[in-house]
Amino acid sequence: MAVKKSEIYSSLWKLCDELRGGMDASQYKDYILVLLFMKYVSDKYAGDPHAEVVIPEGGSFADMVALDGKKDIGDGINKIIAKLAEANNLRGVIDVADFNDEDKLGKGKEMQDRLSNLVKIFNSPELDFRKNRAEGDDLLGDAYEYLMRHFATESGKSKGQFYTPAEVSRIMAKVIGISKATSARQTLYDPTCGSGSLLLKAADESPVGISIYGQEMDNSTYALATMNMFLHNHPTAVIHRDNSLAHPYFKQGSENKPEDTRLATFDFAVANPPFSSKAWSNGFNAYADPYGRFALGVPPQKNGDYAFLLHILHSLKSTGRGAVILPHGVLFRGNAEAEIRKNIIERGYIRGIIGLPANLFYGTGIPACIIVLDKENAHARTGIFMIDASKGFMKDGNKNRLRHQDIHKIVDVFNRQLELPRYSRMVGLDEIIENDYNLNIPRYIDSSEPEDLHDIEAHLLGGIPDRDIEALSGYWEIFPSLKQHLFAADLRPGYSQLRVSNDEIKATIFAHPEFVQYNQAITELFKRWQANNSPGLYGLGVGSHPKQLIERLSEDILQVFGQAQLVDKYDVYQHLMSYWSDVMQDDVYLIALDGWKASSDLIPANLIIQRYFQTEQQQIEKLEADKEAITLKMTELEEEHTGEGGLLEEAVNEKGKLTRASVKIRIKTIFGEPDSEQERELLDTYLTLLDQEAEASKKVKTAQKALDAKVVKKYEQLSEDEVKVLVIEDKWLETLNGDVQGELNRVSQALAGRVKELAERYDVPLPLLSRDAEELTHKVEAHLKSMGLVW
Repeated sequence: MAVKKSEIYSSLWKLCDELRGGMDASQYKDYILVLLFMKYVSDKYAGDPHAEVVIPEGGSFADMVALDGKKDIGDGINKIIAKLAEANNLRGVIDVADFNDEDKLGKGKEMQDRLSNLVKIFNSPELDFRKNRAEGDDLLGDAYEYLMRHFATESGKSKGQFYTPAEVSRIMAKVIGISKATSARQTLYDPTCGSGSLLLKAADESPVGISIYGQEMDNSTYALATMNMFLHNHPTAVIHRDNSLAHPYFKQGSENKPEDTRLATFDFAVANPPFSSKAWSNGFNAYADPYGRFALGVPPQKNGDYAFLLHILHSLKSTGRGAVILPHGVLFRGNAEAEIRKNIIERGYIRGIIGLPANLFYGTGIPACIIVLDKENAHARTGIFMIDASKGFMKDGNKNRLRHQDIHKIVDVFNRQLELPRYSRMVGLDEIIENDYNLNIPRYIDSSEPEDLHDIEAHLLGGIPDRDIEALSGYWEIFPSLKQHLFAADLRPGYSQLRVSNDEIKATIFAHPEFVQYNQAITELFKRWQANNSPGLYGLGVGSHPKQLIERLSEDILQVFGQAQLVDKYDVYQHLMSYWSDVMQDDVYLIALDGWKASSDLIPANLIIQRYFQTEQQQIEKLEADKEAITLKMTELEEEHTGEGGLLEEAVNEKGKLTRASVKIRIKTIFGEPDSEQERELLDTYLTLLDQEAEASKKVKTAQKALDAKVVKKYEQLSEDEVKVLVIEDKWLETLNGDVQGELNRVSQALAGRVKELAERYDVPLPLLSRDAEELTHKVEAHLKSMGLVW
């Protein structure tokens, strides 16, 4: 039976539960990822004499399984890892975590149980990497990404810098054109590669493969990066441990000679260096840099942002492209940085700048930007393309996170150089020079929403300003006669009156023929997308490629809804991508592994009921309604008569509630009392209602049980064609169609809401308000005088 990806991720996170308490996430990630590495290479390479990783005798994950429950399991795991490390030149990489550390893992039985549980979870069927899962579906890579995001979240501000959010990594890779790489010999470089997540996301963009090079200063993070390359099937990637500013490893020539002063150059470079490093110049003299990296200026001693930028520029080929994440300060800070910035701009090295939302990164909450570098045709560059993407994000716990739609919009706009109001524009070099080479994005793009100004004359004399009506021109271009239907010209030039009452605005808009026609047009767009993609959905089966499927679906929905007016194609795209992440991905993954098998995981019971057993469901709903009616009568009786002085005040239990037991006790207590006849009648009525409610509940349960049995039997009887209809039509397409209708509703609500807001704002002019206030004042004074109050 196939396992959902979401269940795999949950299983992996259980591993972390075993280690919490003894250490924080910045430490226990090393244990988890070493075990993940051991499991993966053992499953993939054990028994293969030609494997890229040698699995020596006594150095496999199976040897770890054999240690289950043994007192010396910690020491045993260390020895197994050491054997694998020795056989593959991985010392200092996979043996950085001590599995016999009592301070972190506990003593005696505690360590024994903890490590045994870890090994058992990794040995579960869903983490069996020997199986050839859906081709093109990076199960392990996705699982690793899931773990790294959680590790970074839990590690806190000071220790989460090893991870660059995948969303930002994808943007960087797409805007420097790695997808256009034509040879696996082309090179990709990251001088501050951390755990390697940015390098890998960038490499994933290449359709032909690409040669990966990285350097990382921190020892444990370097180990993560090296393991990460193996886990993502890039065992030939070269990752070196050292300070890339003081001791750059990659140099030209066939031999890496210490005296060589020519840095290697690369086709592509990406980097997320530490922000504003104060120790960037430790270990070398930047004013006498042997590699000539600071010919355009030496950065300030206490701020290394430009040191990394200049290092990357120097490491790019003459046609190379790069993307670097840096704090916004690099765009406008003065003194030495201003001079460097001027020199870089004048040489045309900066192709674009993308301003990102604040609080995206795990090491800092400050906003950052992506500086896009492009040496090709730099001499002919006459401007810098800028994007202010700071407003597009979602909240994700205590961090912000880019949505699918934000990523796609940034990439589309940047690569096509599209100028959008309050979002993007090409800024000419002349304008930048006029601003003294200051690149601060708000100088060139005003992303603030236009202020909603009140009209004093309209407040005084009434009427809706034509200026506000014309501000809705995007709607009137599509609904020209609707505007005439809603508004009539006022006697005063520049103002209009609403033709309908405020309460009729929404109904008027929704019923207007132009709006109905617009709704139909958007619905037709969805039907077109459905027609384009239904054959592909019905053609899914064992061995299908889930990631290729969602790429086709998503790109086509952008293409189709690019023709829509008012509805933002990126909003529709986001609905698809969110549904894919939440539900559809798991479904397609199951189909790619097991085919169209009828199961509750793939087909929720409510879909079976909706298509085959509506009559039975309606009968249950009627029985439930009957039961609710009885319950309501009981509630009304209780509320009316159990209060202070009520006839049933003495019939409640110690909690103030009427129950069968408390009612029977009260009946017994007042037996034979002639003055209690009315109370007895109420008590008898309540008992009758209790019996009726119990009988009604029994009927509901019996009917539900019968329906459940029919549903179970129906699962067994479903043909493959029926399963496809249930999943594709009733589940996937019906959900997505509902999302599109939701976007239509949002558009209509926005128009109706704005028109009503304007109508109510100027509904009662100031003179009328003053007159009403004066009339009310006279009435109050008259009442006071009648009461004898004179002043």
